Amino acid sequence: MPISPNFTSVLSKDWEINFTQCTPNGYLKYTDLCNLLQLTAAAHSEVGGISFTDMQEFDQAWVLSRMRVEITALPKWQDVVTVKTWINSLENSRSVRALEMHVNGKKIVGSETYWAVFNTKARRPEALALPFEHFELFPENRATVEGFSKINIHSDKESVFEKTVYLSDLDIVNHANNVKYLEWCLDHVNPKRILKQEVKSFEMNFLKELSLNDKVIIHESDNEEQTETTFTITKGEKTCFALELHWK
Repeated sequence: MPISPNFTSVLSKDWEINFTQCTPNGYLKYTDLCNLLQLTAAAHSEVGGISFTDMQEFDQAWVLSRMRVEITALPKWQDVVTVKTWINSLENSRSVRALEMHVNGKKIVGSETYWAVFNTKARRPEALALPFEHFELFPENRATVEGFSKINIHSDKESVFEKTVYLSDLDIVNHANNVKYLEWCLDHVNPKRILKQEVKSFEMNFLKELSLNDKVIIHESDNEEQTETTFTITKGEKTCFALELHWK
């Protein structure tokens, strides 16, 4: 698709929270929060001419490598949220994108995301084949207090679940969708902590892709102060994903 005449370097998009996106207490699921952030990023790439459809002409796609989400509050059923996004940096095969979620003009979520250009045939990163100079970059305008980081994987982790990757876990790039990793891990958190909205922030590192029928093990560990919980997902001897939850 060509660059839209309505293209702007900062995009804001409204979403209404529906009941399928909520936990039993009526508040937005953390997984659906991530989905809304990523759908907004996708909408910005579409009007900017660097969407999945545009990139597939060159067998390319954006894939998420790291993501940090800081949460003040969660929206609830029937709230209309405004998600705002802009790009901090974009060069060659890498991009850092900022996202914020607002309700009634108040910021409740900030997120920093790190994306890589991925060749969907060769299954490896490469430089973006499309022009992107029309995007104004905002390197100083950060959406989070802290940036994303490399998660430290603890050696004393405990195996909590074995999982096989099913068709329902895959996305259009033919690998496990990034939100699925988060879902698999949150299923092993005490439900009361989720329902009480005790998550202050979380970070995700996506290290290796998973495909149909892959068998993985989910591991969990807590720090001594019980202020952080780390999950890792491994396939064989290799770590494919790491999640660090920071508690209030």
